[in-house]
Amino acid sequence: MGIGAGGGALDAARPAAAMVLVEFIFSALQIFIKLALDDGMDERVLVAYRLMFGAAFLCPVAFLLERKKRPPLTMKVATGLFLCGLFGITINQNLLVFAIKLTNSTTIVTALSNLTPQSTFIVAILSRMETLKLKKPSGRAKLGGTLVGLGGAMLLTFYKGPEIKFLHHLAHGLNSHAHGNHKQLLIPPPAAGTRILGSFLAITSCFSFAIWLTIQAKVSQVYPCHYSIAALVCVFGAMQSTLLALCMHRDADHWRLGLNVRLYSSAYAGIVASGSAFPLMSWCLRKKGPLYVSMFGPLIVVFVAVMSSIVLEETLHLGIVLGAVLIVAGLYMVLWGKAREQEEDEKEEEEEADAPKVVSQDEELGKEPIPPADHGEKERG
Repeated sequence: MGIGAGGGALDAARPAAAMVLVEFIFSALQIFIKLALDDGMDERVLVAYRLMFGAAFLCPVAFLLERKKRPPLTMKVATGLFLCGLFGITINQNLLVFAIKLTNSTTIVTALSNLTPQSTFIVAILSRMETLKLKKPSGRAKLGGTLVGLGGAMLLTFYKGPEIKFLHHLAHGLNSHAHGNHKQLLIPPPAAGTRILGSFLAITSCFSFAIWLTIQAKVSQVYPCHYSIAALVCVFGAMQSTLLALCMHRDADHWRLGLNVRLYSSAYAGIVASGSAFPLMSWCLRKKGPLYVSMFGPLIVVFVAVMSSIVLEETLHLGIVLGAVLIVAGLYMVLWGKAREQEEDEKEEEEEADAPKVVSQDEELGKEPIPPADHGEKERG
């Protein structure tokens, strides 16, 4: 009995452990991106290489795992996947990486990326895919969470506040032991206008990601092959991002990769982040559903704040912490509203199913009901 209970507890803990690992992988991705940018790599070239590595890894995986159950690729599905690559990969990733470059902070961009549920709710309202139900607790929670999250984003963007020195002192101590008396090259902090512009680009990327979620939800209904969708989206995104990067940089120096942080960052982003984290997240989605997966999103803010302070020696300010807290609070309000909405919908369906059916006297006696007389025909006759 004890063994069975232990096995059940282990099975219940696996999705949580998988999601913690996924968030850690994505946290390390932000650090690798920042290191590549600090090395002078162009953000558009970095995104293009990431998608090339991701497509090269996912295409064979999709072919092997889904070759027998993959439906034919129609023009409608291909167009949807092209748009997924445009909004979910090309626009979203270029905006995010450029935002990291402008703000010079992975923590700010990561905190703002948790606005995705709120931006998805706004896109659904504007596209009339969802109605604002203010008379129900679920509707009020989603609206309140959206406003709280946007308020946190504004606070994080416009208010810097005093420096929180705990993590900075910890990072300085660790780096002084690791590097001795050598001083690291520190990039000067960005101007206020540049930081604000980068923050708004990160917010815009959330809306681009929300549009991608809306499109992919429709594509998945007619093309239910998750690995093939991810591979084809990476292929389209790689084509689009490479074309964009070539329009800006055609010289070979920007595209040359050696055994350095540029190659490691591109390979990690494409193979580990896109190739390994995606199957784990898909498995958790099948096991627990999207709400469970979304609950672990704020973990990446904590991981990135600690890792960036130690590895990159980023300074953490009070405005970032307060804004991140409000964004996370808004996120959980929206998630609670969605969960409550599902319960309300299920309750309404049960009430409709249990409601007594109104039948006529003829139907009770087993007779066919007499159709009403057609007065129009009688008058025309």
